[in-house]
Amino acid sequence: MQISEKYSPQETENKWYSYWLENNYFHSEPNEKPPYTVVIPPPNVTGILHMGHMLNNTIQDVLVRRARMQGFNACWVPGTDHASIATEAKVVAKLKSEGISKSDITRDEFLKHAWDWTDKYGGTILEQLKKLGCSCDWERTRFTMEPKLSEQVIKSFVDLYNKGLIYRGYRMVNWDPEAKTNISDEEVIFKEQNGQLYYLKYKIEGTRDFLSVATTRPETIFGDTAVCINPNDERYAHLRGKRVIVPIVNRAVPVIEDDYVDIGFGTGALKITPAHDTNDYEIGKRHGLPVIDSIDNDANLNEHGQHYAGKNRFEVRKLIARELEEKGLLLKSEDYVNKVGTSERTGAVIEPKVSVQWFLKMSEIAKPALDVVMNDEVKFHPEKFRNTYRHWMENIRDWNISRQLWWGQQIPAYYFGEGEGDFVVAETAEEALELAKLKSQNPHLIISDLRQDQDALDTWFSSWLWPISVFDGVLDPDNKEINYYYPTSDLVTAPDIIFFWVARMIMAGLEYRQEVPFKNVYFTGIVRDKQRRKMSKSLGNSPDPIELIEKYGADGVRVGILMSSAAGNDLLFDEELMLQGRNFATKIWNAYRLIQGWTKDDSINANSSDLQAITWFGNQMDKTIAEIADQFEKFRISDALHLVYKLIWDDFCSWYLEAVKPGFGDPISTEVYQKTIVYFEELMKLLHPFMPFLSEELWQNVADRTPEQALVIAQQRKPMAYSVDLIRDFETSRELISGVRNYRQSKGISPREMVEVFTNAQTFTNENLVRKLANIAEVHFGQKTDKPSFTFMVGGTEVSIPLSESLDLEEEKARTEEEIKYLQGFLISVERKLTNQKFMAGAPQQVVDNELKKQKDAQDKIALLSEKLKSL
Repeated sequence: MQISEKYSPQETENKWYSYWLENNYFHSEPNEKPPYTVVIPPPNVTGILHMGHMLNNTIQDVLVRRARMQGFNACWVPGTDHASIATEAKVVAKLKSEGISKSDITRDEFLKHAWDWTDKYGGTILEQLKKLGCSCDWERTRFTMEPKLSEQVIKSFVDLYNKGLIYRGYRMVNWDPEAKTNISDEEVIFKEQNGQLYYLKYKIEGTRDFLSVATTRPETIFGDTAVCINPNDERYAHLRGKRVIVPIVNRAVPVIEDDYVDIGFGTGALKITPAHDTNDYEIGKRHGLPVIDSIDNDANLNEHGQHYAGKNRFEVRKLIARELEEKGLLLKSEDYVNKVGTSERTGAVIEPKVSVQWFLKMSEIAKPALDVVMNDEVKFHPEKFRNTYRHWMENIRDWNISRQLWWGQQIPAYYFGEGEGDFVVAETAEEALELAKLKSQNPHLIISDLRQDQDALDTWFSSWLWPISVFDGVLDPDNKEINYYYPTSDLVTAPDIIFFWVARMIMAGLEYRQEVPFKNVYFTGIVRDKQRRKMSKSLGNSPDPIELIEKYGADGVRVGILMSSAAGNDLLFDEELMLQGRNFATKIWNAYRLIQGWTKDDSINANSSDLQAITWFGNQMDKTIAEIADQFEKFRISDALHLVYKLIWDDFCSWYLEAVKPGFGDPISTEVYQKTIVYFEELMKLLHPFMPFLSEELWQNVADRTPEQALVIAQQRKPMAYSVDLIRDFETSRELISGVRNYRQSKGISPREMVEVFTNAQTFTNENLVRKLANIAEVHFGQKTDKPSFTFMVGGTEVSIPLSESLDLEEEKARTEEEIKYLQGFLISVERKLTNQKFMAGAPQQVVDNELKKQKDAQDKIALLSEKLKSL
């Protein structure tokens, strides 16, 4: 059927996505084929598509569609993440708008609101991924809070606890006062902030003297329990064993000595506040200091803050600085740039706090996970991230896995008494009861005597099981699906979650399957705007991907975003790239319209120039297929797309179609037409992973296809042998043709005006093709001309075209003289290098050879132009 004049992406996309779903092409079941498995990095369940998602999922879809067309049983598992902190914050805000406080309702009531919120807003992002063309197995969609996945999370917690890897400890944590929960070290982002360094006066007990102590946080003095000096600091030798008075608080605290103190920072004396600083906490433990927590969970001063109780920590910082100054207790203050820890999720400034939390020991399970990456059992693309990974893994700390939230898997620890060890860990309350009876030696305990821990598990504690849990591999470790699909093949993710997720999945895979969870990790870059800023809602610099799809078509957007997304390198987003993608779609559409418009004639045989073009393009395509396979091996997806782009736009449209195109109104040989269609179909197979909608539309138009013949499941051509010599010869022919075309363009001569050519060559390879595409009337082989000519070189072949009589010879002469002058200047600069002894002695031979080639090329061109000048 004749296609329309213009390509309509919206109509095509809806039609073919529905067709693919109806025919279940994306669904996978274990079979005799080799599996190709990808698990989606689960986006937040209530999230919406942003540019990072679009880049990540386009790359995944390219890999999955290509695998499907390479004979693999491709399985792409989609799903969403319950995102404890983000989702709970939204639900709390919604309740607040309705006049309900979280503290006024029960956990079950809150969870009902959370599930209602999830049901209402959840899943939008998965529907948006369909608009992008993602070929996920939607029947396999999972959610990290669904019953089966939650059951696996709880089971793994109990297992790790029983192995002695999970423990409950009193430790310093990172408190997020906005999310009202602690967060892991990896979720703390350090940012430079301008602040003040305050020099406070601590009076030395029993004297009129004082000790100057520098701090950036004067509001924490209410928790001070010591002042620390370095034992090697002779300035303070007289203070050993003395006590000082904390200003305003008027509490006497000891002067202690510890090597941790930096003699050169501030005054060399450090206030120790074990409750509100990680390093102070460690010093406090070493010296047995009391812990006074003076800041509550809302980051306000509590009763220990005396007259500042109830006020926010930052407000108190300003007020207390004023009070210290008024009382003569502030020596001075100065501007200071400090690195402040902030919450990766909310942006709030972290408040270090001491509390009882649950931790997972990392040292034992980190070592094997480091080894598999360093020995390339898991390959990182690009490799540079191996060093980042190694540094973190070698300095890893225990993972704080408890969160003071309700939305998430509730920690399966059950308390039966008030003692520190009066708890048991079990998968169910019934199992916990039996364990509690044994541990307490109280057979009369009943379930209502047990209190389950109120904290929820860190969201990443469910996500780290994702490649296993989506196939129910924790519940049933020997099931058919986990044995077939695991380990998965490739993981596509962003480098900013290399620690949160990638490292932990590797640990979980080795712990529960004794096998890595994936073979390759492809790290995408971060999408930034032209000013190199990370795209975000707050900056208003992130376009809506769905609007881009509506404007440029899904295929145009996919091509646009992939064109500049080399692995691991940040992508500088430019809407012009989307336009380039749409223009590529238009080019392909118009190329097919051109072919469709030809009239076939069985009585016409293919001529020699047709056969030359057919033979060349077949070899060129096989060469490109091999190069594409090589780029995919290296995970250079963008480079693979560039190869497809060049093969279609340059080689097929600009050269092959021009070579076989019949004259205006003339028919084409049926043989040539059919070969052209075969080539076009092969091109659509190569294009399909990148531009699925357009390629399926054209594929289905070429011939009537059954569902079994759809492009989405067609098999791509395997790399075949090709002739390097034939391709090189055709490249020479292209240069000859381009040289003649350049002559016409530079002189303003019509492409229809035939020219004659003089050359020192005895013959041209692909002569008939050269004659046709360069529109040459006659070639004088082995001859020179005395006429004023346009001359150019192709390798060692000299080609001269007598100038048209309509040209202004004086103007041509001036242009030639200018060109000779430029080349002579260029030659001088090259020869200056070649006569420089230092350069010749130190430069690699290849560099010297390049300079010698430049010298010879310049000399040859000057000689040619000098001959031309004489003839003029």
